[in-house]
Amino acid sequence: MAALWSAASYAQNANGPVVLDRLVVGTTGAGETATSPVQGYVAKRTATGTKTDAPIDAVPQSVSVVGREEMDNRGARKTDEALRYTAGVFAQPFGPDSDTNWLFIRGFQATQTGIFQDGLPLYSYGFGGMFVDSYTLERIEVLRGASSVLYGGSNPGGLVNYVSKRPDGTRLRRVETGVNSNGTGELGFDVGDKATDNLSYRLTGRIAGGDGYTDFEDGFRGTISPSLNWSNGSTSFTFLSNFTSIDETHNGGAFLPYVGTVVDAPFGRIERDANFTEPDLDDYERRQASVGYEIEHVFENGLTVRQNARYGYSDVHEVNLYPFGYAGFSPVPTDPDNLLSRINFEHETTVNTFLIDNQVQAKIQTGPVEHTALVGIDYKFFDMDQVQLSGTATPISATNPVYGAPQGVRSAYIDQTLRMHQVGIYAQDQLRFGQGWLVTLNGRYDRASTSAEGNPAYDGTDGKWSGRAGLAYEFANGLTPYASTSTFFNPTLGSSLVAGVYKPETGKQYEVGVKYRPTWLDALFTFAAFDLTRKNVVTGPFLAETQIGEVNSRGVEFEAKANVTRNLLATAAFTAFDLEITEDANPSLIGNTPFIVPERQASLSLDYTFRDPMLDGVVVGGGVRHVGSSWVDNENTLKVPSATVFDARLGYQKEGWGVDLTVDNLFDKEYVASCQTQFSCGYAEGRTAWLKAYMTW
Repeated sequence: MAALWSAASYAQNANGPVVLDRLVVGTTGAGETATSPVQGYVAKRTATGTKTDAPIDAVPQSVSVVGREEMDNRGARKTDEALRYTAGVFAQPFGPDSDTNWLFIRGFQATQTGIFQDGLPLYSYGFGGMFVDSYTLERIEVLRGASSVLYGGSNPGGLVNYVSKRPDGTRLRRVETGVNSNGTGELGFDVGDKATDNLSYRLTGRIAGGDGYTDFEDGFRGTISPSLNWSNGSTSFTFLSNFTSIDETHNGGAFLPYVGTVVDAPFGRIERDANFTEPDLDDYERRQASVGYEIEHVFENGLTVRQNARYGYSDVHEVNLYPFGYAGFSPVPTDPDNLLSRINFEHETTVNTFLIDNQVQAKIQTGPVEHTALVGIDYKFFDMDQVQLSGTATPISATNPVYGAPQGVRSAYIDQTLRMHQVGIYAQDQLRFGQGWLVTLNGRYDRASTSAEGNPAYDGTDGKWSGRAGLAYEFANGLTPYASTSTFFNPTLGSSLVAGVYKPETGKQYEVGVKYRPTWLDALFTFAAFDLTRKNVVTGPFLAETQIGEVNSRGVEFEAKANVTRNLLATAAFTAFDLEITEDANPSLIGNTPFIVPERQASLSLDYTFRDPMLDGVVVGGGVRHVGSSWVDNENTLKVPSATVFDARLGYQKEGWGVDLTVDNLFDKEYVASCQTQFSCGYAEGRTAWLKAYMTW
């Protein structure tokens, strides 16, 4: 009865009464699907951990889901901003970056090989990949730990799966507009409805433009996502597409020396909003498109067949001058003018990708055991044409920059076409028996070929097995302890004179944990302890790289999400790692901690909507984020100190409209997010306020 009251009362939200088609009874998540909106902050189902629509509690790995409401309440404009309160995730390690969502999961970078959308990879390499505007998303889901047994190549620390907004037959009319304290404005819209009894549509888009936080930073971007769904009960076809255009001048605040940011230089600190590019030369242009579909048919005997496919195209041209140490590429100032050396860089990158995943799912009963069996075959094609150029650049003063000096002519040092083909065959069985036991078994074989034409050139093929086994027991009180082990396989593009064509990364993870979904509260508490080893890591000096590197990540994660009442929403997270280099081409690094990633993080957030007559509709909220210290270099000689940051929210909601003011870094704390060597540190974003108004009808 408590769970029934919770679901029903939560529907009486800030937008007024909502008629529920189905009530959520108990803790199984009935009425919610793996792609539907999340009620409040507590998701109940996911497809990211099993490729089937399953309860989060049944996945033998740690899973987090950030729904649309939580994204909006955070004021998040990018996915890395939306994940700053998520356990196990280190977001924005280099500070705010308007064109890339930088993420580390369990200590390993997920930006290039750990990002997926609707279960299909958004693989990227170098400067080639896709950028997804968070406004087009219904959910952001994080599956922590080795997961290539489901998806083929993926980041060993885990993956992020973007779940697109899609039509579901609901009438939807929403328009919002906003402006921030830096001078950026935006307009978003989200419209959907039924066209016929079987056909639904949705059109989502956003345009934004204006000045950024740092000097010269400005730009314009637009995204639009048309989608359709046709369904007759047994067959469902969903068309998904997106078109994005970005034109901007790069932000500053990054690629700065350790001396002058983390610690004082003789002149003090470099200004946080300084930008040392050349504004008349700097340029970033992106044109991209994706078109895909999801088709599912359920036969009368319950057998389900699916096919998901997507074609993606992106074209990026970038010119940027960025600092790299002081004059003479020194880590400390060497002259009275405090000159910074600069890199004069340009690239042109075009990417074509095609992805397809075919699945057959069946429910089978063998005596007392209920099976949910899944078999599939998927294919990934990645084709990238890249030219990277560089030229001489004039130095610029860190304390009194003067712009407009002539720069050297850029010439190409890389001109190549890269291709990856990967085919994977996989099988999964989820077995339920004994009124609570749940066993998950996975196996997969991948065959991947990588090649490069041009400069440099190479050609290689390799195949690997990966697997996962999980055991859990679901108690009647909502407690689910579990244990799992999994292996991973991740193809690596590139070659060297020493290693030849790079072999895939491999490794293994052990994880134990407990998930608790109480019957008396709409909440989910998760705890996980893990031990993860990543092998075949590329290491060594430039042009003489080897693959003898190995890194171990072990630690604990805790996360809680709760719709405490219909008016009070809360989250909490804690992460503690022990990251260690266990093998390396440089023996002196063995036993050290890799740079960039902090080994401790914690966060807490609350959002409360008043319902008394005097303050009815007023919303107050906020959170606190703690980021622990991190190493500047793998030699572990320099450190970035820890930082604690506060965020705040104030809003007013009535039926059909509302306003929201969100402020990140409320007290304008100045700190460095992380460094990758003492030549490249990035300031975290200073205080930024967003004022947004919206209307629904």
